[in-house]
Amino acid sequence: MASASTYRLSCSIPGHEMDVRGLATAVFPEGAFVSVSRDRTARVWVPNSSPNGGFTEMHCMNGHTNFVSCVCIIAPNETYPRGLVATGGNDNNICVFSLDRAEPLFTLKGHKNTVCALSAGKFGTLLSGSWDTTAKVWLNEKCMMTLQGHTAAVWAAVILPEQGLMLTGSADKTIKLWKAGRCEKTFTGHEDCVRGLAVVNDVEFFSCSNDASIRRWMVTGECLQIYYSHTNYIYSLAVFPNGQDFVSTGEDRTLRIWKKGECSQTIRLPSQSVWCCCVLPNGDIAVGASDGIIRVFTECEDRVASAQDLQAFEDELSKATIDPKTGDLGDIKIEDLPGREHLNEPGNRDGQTRLIKEDGRVEAYQWSMSDGRWMKIGDVVGGSSQQSSKRVMYEGKEYDFVFTIDVNEGGPSMKLPYNVTDDPWLAAHNFLQKNDLNPMFLDQVANFIIENTKGHTLGPTPATVSDPFTGAGRYIPGSGSAGAAPVGVADPFTGGSAYSSAALQKTSTNIYFPKTDGVTFEQANAAQIFAKLKELNGTAPQEHRLSEEALNNLEKLLLTVSNLKSQEQPTAEQISLLWRACHWPKDIVFPVLDILRLAVRHPEVNAHLCGGTEGASLCNHLLSLLSPQERSANQMLALRTLCNCFTNQHGRQLLLGQREAVLSRASDLRTVCNKNIHVALATLVLNYAGHLHGKPSELEAKAQCLSVASAALEVVQDKEAIFRLLVALGTTVSGDGTAKDLARSLGVSSQIAKYSTVTDPAKVGECCRLVLDELQ
Repeated sequence: MASASTYRLSCSIPGHEMDVRGLATAVFPEGAFVSVSRDRTARVWVPNSSPNGGFTEMHCMNGHTNFVSCVCIIAPNETYPRGLVATGGNDNNICVFSLDRAEPLFTLKGHKNTVCALSAGKFGTLLSGSWDTTAKVWLNEKCMMTLQGHTAAVWAAVILPEQGLMLTGSADKTIKLWKAGRCEKTFTGHEDCVRGLAVVNDVEFFSCSNDASIRRWMVTGECLQIYYSHTNYIYSLAVFPNGQDFVSTGEDRTLRIWKKGECSQTIRLPSQSVWCCCVLPNGDIAVGASDGIIRVFTECEDRVASAQDLQAFEDELSKATIDPKTGDLGDIKIEDLPGREHLNEPGNRDGQTRLIKEDGRVEAYQWSMSDGRWMKIGDVVGGSSQQSSKRVMYEGKEYDFVFTIDVNEGGPSMKLPYNVTDDPWLAAHNFLQKNDLNPMFLDQVANFIIENTKGHTLGPTPATVSDPFTGAGRYIPGSGSAGAAPVGVADPFTGGSAYSSAALQKTSTNIYFPKTDGVTFEQANAAQIFAKLKELNGTAPQEHRLSEEALNNLEKLLLTVSNLKSQEQPTAEQISLLWRACHWPKDIVFPVLDILRLAVRHPEVNAHLCGGTEGASLCNHLLSLLSPQERSANQMLALRTLCNCFTNQHGRQLLLGQREAVLSRASDLRTVCNKNIHVALATLVLNYAGHLHGKPSELEAKAQCLSVASAALEVVQDKEAIFRLLVALGTTVSGDGTAKDLARSLGVSSQIAKYSTVTDPAKVGECCRLVLDELQ
């Protein structure tokens, strides 16, 4: 009789014609789940109401033109109260289905290679990972963000419960944490591809890897624990509702159940690759494998399969063939194996493996604690007296030998890794120390290693060597920012003061956003700017020094653009001279940039410098001034120039066309401890938001505005900059339901809530509360 804590087969579900690659628990009907397969279909399975239990196919969905690799469930909403099913495939597409039709409602296109990971979040957000090395964030049938940073395929992707946090795992061996579209942290530790991720809670998650390990992490970066038991690639993880226990599957033909940090049960399957698993609402476990069959395991006696079905599963398992190079059996010497009498001795842990010789062939048996007997798990093929060249993987490293040692009867087994080039005495010392064993065993363990590795250059030891502690044959070879300044402080270069889009008095109406007319940096003291220009010209290198005539021309231009009501018009010669002077050495160019900042507001200068090929040159030059290594004065003036470019049509077209590069480079300056740079950055985001307002098709651009504003609010302390960022957020989401949904999913409300009580200046608190109202 099985104990309550032992999982046994509940049912086997044939239906797919090829490998089952993904599983997900459905919202509707109750107890249902969805599977996807290399046969290009997705299928919904519902529990039978009959006493025999099991599952019946309710729905089959078709839409992919190639293998289907992954699946997730999008939570119900008013339009789709039963939720939606999203599938990713080798055709590079994501298909989204309802539960009442076989064809997709819509298809998401954008990835350039196989979509191999999907995760759904709140408000309809969808995260996808692909072999094209990117992850993408989707909302309402549109790609809102592309997460770039991995250097190899993104095999895993999950959205964390805390809004705005996302995780991706990659074949580049790293995991990345993303917030509002930007990479916040990179986790390193795995020594091979990261294949799966699973959320534990708001601040913890699991990862699994081709290095045969599972890791538990904090989102802050700490690795809390590493779990070893699998002997080959680990493909998937699923966490039980208690948030502590979990299950894993992999290339070693097993489902492993982990409780209290230990592998409590190993269930072998008659299929080499166990691709996927999910935990059903009733606590049962569904797994999908390379034989196209879904199997459900339960610890509830009422749902255990019939004796006939259990025997059929055991018979199927016993007929399997095991390649020792891919399992955990090691290389086999048939002549050294014991016979069937070896099975008379009971095992001491669930999943323990034993090999015997029977009629010239090798059979593998596994100990079942629940049944108290050895179960045949297959015939071993490929074992011979010739040593395999394949080394054994243990804790992410390869060894010539990995001995499995049972020190105490009934106690946990221990692994002793060893390379033929190692000192056996040192290996013995490390083993004793790691496992907190008595040093008196040093000679015994070292002699054991020497005795059982004689004549070997590669390959694990025979399965019949004696345990140095108990004398029994229990060695089973393994296998292979600055403080806020007062609002309105004068600009040190131009004398300009802080912008306010509204009066400071308390108001019940929204006078803050949407703000669509743009904000510019107008204030200037032309006499001081020109005096500084003339002074620095005297120290400029000869090749950059301006003649007296050139200085006079720049002075005329400065006076013209300082007063836009002037009847004078800038000449082509003056504009060309200004552009050449903008390439002065970086340590003296700032007064020229101040003139440029004023000049681009003039329609004539704006058209000349922002249109055509000249526009691309101007944009590239300003972007170069935004580099993190640049002088802060130049960074600030470049940002202000970009803000002022929005005043005329040519500048707006230029910056909207270069939006991704401009906002990305500008966002990097949020970490500079300079309040004037922060105000200019906030103003640039606000101007972009204003010109995108009323354009629901510009979802990706609005997503970048939300991301940059969110990133800046993490570090900015100046109240004027915070206010402008809040206005930018309000303008971005105002009147756009999709933008609101994205802001909600990125956790904007929780991020800005702290500003709702600010009273100095009052406009910060008032604007914040209005943004929060928009996001309700």
